[in-house]
Amino acid sequence: MSRWSGSQPGVVLTAYHPSSGSDAEGPAASHAGEGAETSPVSRRSGQYIMNHENSKKPPGKPPYNRSGSQDSLDELSMDDYWKELENIHETRGSNFEEHEVAVVKEPDEGELEEEWLKEAGLSNLFGDSAGDSQESMVVLATLTRTQAAAVQKRVETVTQTMRKKNKQYQVPDVRDIFKQQNDSTEKETGSENQPDRTRKSDDATQEEAKEAYSHCIGDNSLRENVPVSETDINLEISFSEQASLKDNSLSKESKQRDDDTLLPNFRLPKDKTGTTKIGDLAIQDMRKIHSLALIELTALFDILGTELKPQKAIKMKVKESGLFGVPLPVLLEQDQKRVPGIKIPLIFQKLILHIEEGKLDTEGLLRIPGVATRVKSLCQELEAKFYEGTFNWETVKQHDAASLLKLFIRELPQPLLTVEYLKAFQDVQRLSTKKHQLQALNLLVLLLPEGNRNTLKALLEFLQRIIDHQDSNKMTLKNVAMVMTPNLFMCRGMGSKTTEKSEFVMAAGTANVMRFMIKNQKLLWTVPTFLVNQVRKQNTESQKKEKKDKAMKKLLKKMAPDREKHEKQDKNVNDVKSTNDADVPQGVIRVQAPHLSKVSMAIQLTEELKAGDVVARFLSQKSGTVQQLKKEEVFLYEIGGNIGERCLDIDAYMKDLYQLNPNAEWVIKSKNC
Repeated sequence: MSRWSGSQPGVVLTAYHPSSGSDAEGPAASHAGEGAETSPVSRRSGQYIMNHENSKKPPGKPPYNRSGSQDSLDELSMDDYWKELENIHETRGSNFEEHEVAVVKEPDEGELEEEWLKEAGLSNLFGDSAGDSQESMVVLATLTRTQAAAVQKRVETVTQTMRKKNKQYQVPDVRDIFKQQNDSTEKETGSENQPDRTRKSDDATQEEAKEAYSHCIGDNSLRENVPVSETDINLEISFSEQASLKDNSLSKESKQRDDDTLLPNFRLPKDKTGTTKIGDLAIQDMRKIHSLALIELTALFDILGTELKPQKAIKMKVKESGLFGVPLPVLLEQDQKRVPGIKIPLIFQKLILHIEEGKLDTEGLLRIPGVATRVKSLCQELEAKFYEGTFNWETVKQHDAASLLKLFIRELPQPLLTVEYLKAFQDVQRLSTKKHQLQALNLLVLLLPEGNRNTLKALLEFLQRIIDHQDSNKMTLKNVAMVMTPNLFMCRGMGSKTTEKSEFVMAAGTANVMRFMIKNQKLLWTVPTFLVNQVRKQNTESQKKEKKDKAMKKLLKKMAPDREKHEKQDKNVNDVKSTNDADVPQGVIRVQAPHLSKVSMAIQLTEELKAGDVVARFLSQKSGTVQQLKKEEVFLYEIGGNIGERCLDIDAYMKDLYQLNPNAEWVIKSKNC
């Protein structure tokens, strides 16, 4: 549940979205009994009227000419989209009771920014705890120039709002907040990783970003021994910093027709410290990644001139049990009682499995709907028998199963992409280049709750498997995207009054976003290196503050009457540390494998030694449980130092990692341990 969840059972408070003037269910009610002129679907023109009331045009007004829209697809290619939308509205409301939606009052000025700062982990910058902002200072000390500008903009808005409201508690001046952060940075001498941005003009800072960008690109080019192209995604420099470069050669792209073959094939140049995937980091570090991803996404949107706003709260009644129309967190909670550790709803997994058992070469899979009455009956039967294990899957036809899968997605009370960020996913189409769009999607995926993210990943992987059979099933990337877009991007209660022009552009844009997500899905689950490095810096800053606190406590102990006892204890601790350090020679790491027969091994670091090589050495020991383990089941972990825990990429170079985190421990284990 989100942090806005209500305390009363059956009531959910989601996040923020702009106020809407019309209910999304309007077309369903007006679908029947209308003349040809106001039909919800015009298959020839590719028009679908989502708000029937708005579709009535004044006499003599010429229809909108879509041919001049740069973002729109040709009418024939959008045909699958409008047909799917027609199928949705024909069946919507026949399977479930209508959701009762009550829109909460408009948020006060500055309220959105307050929520943003809380989610970014910077709530200490305002309110009652404004004077105790050490935790926020740690975050601010690691931000890039563009990230700091995004934070400063939101703090200024909150500060102005509080002053207007004459709040009783202290309202710090935004200049004082960032001055405090800059002063603390200047005091750090000998820190090579903390640039002094306060002494540089904007032009000088930009030059620094350019040099860092060029240096990073050069390093990647040397590693791969291939020229850097516009399709290389640089994960080592902040996306917003890259976008801020005035002479960025990637800022202009020629407009091309939206043919699947013309979509760029983006790639990730190899990083010597290894690629970090979602799920590789410890929970405490992923929380920091979430906050940093929000700040970075906001900074990127600010630089590119696109507004990123949280959505307005919607209050709705939802089911508290069952399969369809149940909030995803509730569904996962009830599934985890049956299968501990489950990360994707059981019904979702079973529907995908059943579709695949019927072979994926069936023509029109996903596009051809199941029989509506039969789908309704199956839905009711699943609700009654699925968890009992008495449902007969042999009676379910493949097209019916596909319709049930799409029904599950669109009947979620809160969209799979979440109410908070659904509009942000839609607005990705507004960003100037495909590279910026991919970077924004990467950050948005990092912001999704774990259950939503895992379910989205399973869906995109399934869709790609269908596309892999396009020669027989006739479902290309474009076809699949057109069919799935209305199911993923439409949300009940979030309808808005739209013109025919904006409606068509939005449909074409979200369909393009869907195509982009399917095609580049492997890149979406990557945690950018610059975010991981910022987490390392945060951990380092926190450890410095802890050491200062410990030093003060130690000083106070020495002043105590029993200081000789404390001095003896400290001497024993230091002796143990010295002994442990002496056990490992310079240039050697000790790797622990508590779950293997060879529990410990000293490894000599070389320029070419990789994490996969270390694991292979342990697995070559033919004894005990090692014989039952496979190479793909165990991984080398980096634990402690400036990171909580990180599962290492098999291609990570160990010497580079050791230099990055010399105080880490190295442990081999499976991900289930």
